[in-house]
This record gives sequence, structure tokens and C-alpha cells, in this order.
Amino acid sequence: MNKLYIGNVSAEASEEDFETIFEQWKIPHSGPFLVKTGYAFVDCPDEKAAMKAIDVLSGEIIWGKKVPLGNSPKLLQLSCKLQIRNIPPHMQWEVSANRLLTASRAGHHGAAQLVNTDTETAVVNVRYATKDQARLAMEKLNGSMMENYTLKVSYIPDETATPEGPPAGGRRGFNARGPPRSGSPGLGARPKVQSDIPLRMLVPTQFVGAIIGKEGATIRNITKQTHSKIDIHRKENAGAAEKPITIHSTPDGCSNACKTIMDIMQKEALDTKFTEEIPLKILAHNSFVGRLIGKEGRNLKKIEQETGTKITISPLQDLTLYNPERTITVKGSIEACAKAEEEVMKKIRESYESDMAAMNLQSNLIPGLNLNALGLFPTTAPGMGPSMSSITPPGAHGGSSSFGGHPESETVHLFIPALAVGAIIGKQGQHIKQLSHFAGASIKIAPAEGMDAKQRMVIIVGPPEAQFKAQCRIFGKLKEENFFGPKEEVKLEAHIKVPAFAAGRVIGKGGKTVNELQNLTCAEVVVPRDQTPDENDQVIVKISGHFFACQLAQRKIQEILAQVRRQQQQQQQQQLKPTSGPQAPMPRRK
Repeated sequence: MNKLYIGNVSAEASEEDFETIFEQWKIPHSGPFLVKTGYAFVDCPDEKAAMKAIDVLSGEIIWGKKVPLGNSPKLLQLSCKLQIRNIPPHMQWEVSANRLLTASRAGHHGAAQLVNTDTETAVVNVRYATKDQARLAMEKLNGSMMENYTLKVSYIPDETATPEGPPAGGRRGFNARGPPRSGSPGLGARPKVQSDIPLRMLVPTQFVGAIIGKEGATIRNITKQTHSKIDIHRKENAGAAEKPITIHSTPDGCSNACKTIMDIMQKEALDTKFTEEIPLKILAHNSFVGRLIGKEGRNLKKIEQETGTKITISPLQDLTLYNPERTITVKGSIEACAKAEEEVMKKIRESYESDMAAMNLQSNLIPGLNLNALGLFPTTAPGMGPSMSSITPPGAHGGSSSFGGHPESETVHLFIPALAVGAIIGKQGQHIKQLSHFAGASIKIAPAEGMDAKQRMVIIVGPPEAQFKAQCRIFGKLKEENFFGPKEEVKLEAHIKVPAFAAGRVIGKGGKTVNELQNLTCAEVVVPRDQTPDENDQVIVKISGHFFACQLAQRKIQEILAQVRRQQQQQQQQQLKPTSGPQAPMPRRK
């Protein structure tokens, strides 16, 4: 189904008018016209019909005396992108973005971009996950009020659409379409960009020499033929029976390189009379595997049936903080394994893109976080998940910075169920040591406050990226160890301390700031009244919610504190500046 948006519609236009016009020009459509004030929607049965409507009805006045669509009718193929104008200038960017994204229930599956304009009010471009979400947002937002400002919404044409041009010579009374877009059929297809996620394979160590070839000739030949970059990690896991190979290329390039490597191993096995079966082994980050398997294993079963292969996945127990990958073993003929690799990696790439879109939105909404320093989705590291080579030492990147330019250390008190302490500490303290090293943070568990304490306090000290990684792992560990139900979201309480004089800035006049914080983050934020400041003249702010809600609230509060510190520093600098004009005479000593 191809949806069309019809803009610039007059107030007198009706469904019957559109029926007449589409019938007159013999444009097929399915379903009724949805007519709103100033615009309308219609479904066309296929792309050909949609493009005919755009070609026939766009341009100059073609309606004769009666102009039901206004003076300059415009039809655009419905896209996922909207431009929203006349947003209140005083509203915080994060608040407005959150409201616009949730207008169509897009949540974190959409993305908003602030547009720099000369207008007093703000302009935002929003990309929704689907066209239906964009349509719902258009219906809800266009003409709606946001703090006494009337929002104006229009579609942004989808740049990926490649409509056919008009017939040669054009049509009388219609505007020329102009030159084709870059990447359209008229200019030749654009080459595919390199895939953001590499293909990772495990191969038996005895075949590595054959894959490399004499003086590296074979691997160079594969690289050249498949337009790929191939890394064979010979030094990893010394003495291990298998070695990982990382292939960076387009999806087709990765698949071609993978099949070539399988062919080389098969030939080497015949030459060396190696009789054991050589399955294809793909490494994938654990965060993608659940979506690859699908509900009740449906996705995996479908791939097996369509490719004629048998696929198994290594158990969760094999995972560690430093090995977040699972092994996907594919058995079958080389041709069948190659087809299965394409389908498996297609699913993994879809998961990766989905996670990247969510993380990019979170990075926009969570100021002060450096995604490279987090090491969550490295693009240059050999693996697809955090590894020792992809984790940046704290202090190597700027996060939430102090005035000296180095990431500022923060202290967070995270409260976990008392029964979960053993799981966080691990056998002989191994888990908490690994977690501390992995995150680059100091992590300690405070003594219990009494025999019947139901909660224990985890003290985490480190810069923003370290806080993110440490807290993320603790939330995940509690879920993995079943301290929360299968359908229950992990929600914890975190405490951060703020200077007593800055508590009012967190609350805001009449509680405005703290209310905005709660609306934006979906976390509960409380500054308890009548607190007695501690020996450092600090008070507690309590934050409760799921992981991202807690993170966003923490970052926003730290941003407020940073503003307070900057203002203090500016005031101090002003006080230190010498006053202008003639200096007063120094008093004489008596």
C-alpha cells in the first residue's frame, strides 16, 4: 500500500471532490479519502498508481474554476519524516523532542533533530520509525497547541524515493521535474557503503595457514576480490583450537569472503585428509541473539527450513564480561551454509541498526555521555561488542568535564535487593572486581544497616561513562539472576548528592524543574524536604526508575550542577577583575 499526502487543501474540499478528480484522471485508489483541515490522505494500490497521482496532479492550477485543493496543489509520497515549526522558543530542546516523538507512540524508535533557523520559534525535523507513526503524528500535532503556540507540521519528502520523470516533452501546464537526484536510475546506482557491523567467524587453527597463503597471497586475493578488509586474530587465545576472523565489507562482500574461506577450508581438509565436518561458526554479540532466535525460536527455525541447515547457539553460561559473544554453529553444505550466513547476518544487522538508532537518540537526550568511551557499539574494534581493545580508559575522552578538561568523577549510591549482593560480588569477589575493571569505576557495597535490611547500597565512583557501564551491568545482572520477574522491568533507586545551595535549582520555582525532569525521563525524582546538609554541606536527590530513566535523570541533574558551577566561576572572575577608571590612592601608613 502506498499512502499519499495531499497538501494545500482548501477548507471547502470534500471526499466527493477528490473522488471526482481521481476518477477524471483515471487514478486508482483504495479506501476512502481522509480529509482534514488543509490536507488529506489517500491510499493507492501500488507505487505506479501513487507516482501517476503525483505526476498528474502536482504543479500548476489544473482544476478549472473550482479549486477544491487550493491554488497550488501539492502531493507528496508519504514519508517517515516531518518538519514541525512554531515550537515555543523557551522550551528545553529535550522536553520538546520527547513530546514530539511520543505524539505517535514512536517512543525511542524515532529521532528528532533541532534545525537552526532565524525564526524566534524553534523548528524540529522528526523521523519516525514507520510511515503510519508519521501520519498519526501529523494528524495529532498539526494545528495543536504547545504552551500557547500553534504547531505547524509538514512532510519532508523521502530522499530515498526515486519517482519516474514525466514523459518526454512534459505535459502542457506542468512544471518540469528537473535533473534526477544523485543515486537515481538516471545517474546510476550509488555504491553500497561499508556495513557498520563486521562478520565474525571462528575457524579451526590448522586451516589458518591455508587461508593466509604463502606470504599472505591467498588472503590478499580474497580481500581484493570481495572488496573487504579481513583480520585474522592469530595471537588471540594462544594454543586454542579455533581462531576468530573479522571481515569488514558490505553485506555482499562479507558473504562472498565467508564462502571463499569455507571453500579454502574444504579444499585444505581434502588435501590433508581431514575427515571431520567443518561447520560454519559465526560470532555474534549476545544482545542480538535473542532477536535472531525469535519468539519460540521461530526466526531460527525459518532460516533452517529455508536454507536446509542445522543451527545451534552456544549457551549463555559461556559468556563473561570480556567475552560477550555467542557462537552460532551452522551445519550443512557450503552453499546451504552461505545462504544461512546471509540470513543470520541480515537479522543481526537489523538488530544492530535498531539498537544504534535507540542509542543515538539516547545520546542526544543524555548530555555528557561519550558513546565511543562506552564501547557499546565499536566500529573499529575487531568484535561486535565490548572487548579490551574497544574500551577506552576513563579520562581518554571528554564526558561530563570539569573546568580542567578531564572527566569529572561522580559518586552514585545505587540500592539493590539485599539477596542480590552475592550475585554482584561473585565467587571470591571475582565478579565485582571484573565489573570494576570493565567499567573503570570504584564499586563497593556498603555494610547492611541492620539484620533485617531488605536493601543494600552499592557505592559507584567514576566519570559518566564509567557510571553508565557499571550501572547498566548491575541492572542487567539483577535481571539475569531472576531477582525480577520475566515480564517485570528492573527498577532501582539511586541517590546522588548535590550542594545544599543548588538543591533549589534542581527543584525549580514551584517544582517546575523537577516536574519537567520527571516528564522527560520517566523517572521519579525527589528532593526530600527538611534535609540537614551533611559535613560537606550536601543534600540527597533520590532517583527511581528503569536503567535509561535513571541515567537520563542523573545526567540532567549533573548538567544543572555544571551550570551552577559555571555561574559561580563567572561571578568569582568578575569579582577578581580590577575596576575600570582611575585607581583610588593607597592609604598612607601612619
